[in-house]
Amino acid sequence: MHTTAVIMTAPGDIGLADVALNPPGPGDLVIEVSHSGISTGTEKLFWNGRMPRFPGMGYPLVPGYEATGEVVEAPAGSAFRLGQRVFVPGADCFGGVRGLFGGASRRLVTPAERVVRIDPAHKAEGALLALAATALHAMSGKVDTLPELIVGHGVVGRLLARLTMALGAPAPVVWEIDPARRHGATGYDVISPEAESRRGYGAIYDASGQASVIPELIGRLTKGGEIVLAGFYADPISFAFPPAFMKEARLRVAAEWTRADLERTRDLVESGALSLDGLISHTAPAGQAPAAYATAFDDSACLKMILDWKGQP
Repeated sequence: MHTTAVIMTAPGDIGLADVALNPPGPGDLVIEVSHSGISTGTEKLFWNGRMPRFPGMGYPLVPGYEATGEVVEAPAGSAFRLGQRVFVPGADCFGGVRGLFGGASRRLVTPAERVVRIDPAHKAEGALLALAATALHAMSGKVDTLPELIVGHGVVGRLLARLTMALGAPAPVVWEIDPARRHGATGYDVISPEAESRRGYGAIYDASGQASVIPELIGRLTKGGEIVLAGFYADPISFAFPPAFMKEARLRVAAEWTRADLERTRDLVESGALSLDGLISHTAPAGQAPAAYATAFDDSACLKMILDWKGQP
């Protein structure tokens, strides 16, 4: 089998290409993707060449870990049926091309255990399940403290705020340095960091991915408070020890979601407790992928870019 996929051949070099798909194994599904999301965190770091090295990294690669579509092939006895709407967190199924993360493709071959069923009513919004699960996972540490302050009002910051209230905690305060991104809040306040003098936060969640903000956040903690790093950081994280010592500050790194996070997030969405509305600002045909990636990475007005794969072979 072959499919059309987004290929990043080197930093700054991206386009569409015809690629071979690995044949499905006994436990694999074949998914026809309708929509995939562009990450302005990890994918932008691959795009600009600033992604820190880790196992599996290299070019050429198929980016993307936010895909939604329908099952078009399933093995006998599978719990999935043809036509079922699903979320796929990427796939490694391309001959000669790295599947890192492998979701920006018209078709995907992936083990059934990686796939999560979603409501058929969720079209483009279904691709946001990964970011929502990322936010939920960040809130599921060993210390049961929900955000009081969130730094960054991008998609993950908004989802952190929505989840905080969905889980029954008081509305958090959100910091955002870009005035254009302070809109879209429902039930919580979004302010400039310079506009606030409050200190004594017990739980601060950083969704900005900016390592330089950490020293300021330490100064805003209450004694014994926690900072959760919910972004992805290209620069080394450093801070002066004395302020952290005086605060007995705790620092927690939130890693990738688990399947349980995906399923719990889906249930929150489908119960109506968590809304994914208003998070997609831009949609583009997959055939215009190079321009769409440039917009997602360079246009501050682009909150979330979704590729529409309908019409692609």
